[in-house]
Amino acid sequence: MNDQPKVNKLEELHNRMEKLSEMLDELDPEKTEVEDIDRLLLMLDDLEKQCQHYREQ
Repeated sequence: MNDQPKVNKLEELHNRMEKLSEMLDELDPEKTEVEDIDRLLLMLDDLEKQCQHYREQ
């Protein structure tokens, strides 16, 4: 059985999580707006859905 597609998906998820982490680190609490938080929450929701989808495969 070839696990390469699953590995690629996990790498993609890891990269997206890293990007999100970097964005969180760069946020300035004094300048962060509600729209910024909303966008981050949408990204987290998307990552969660992808993780769930990959687990079900």
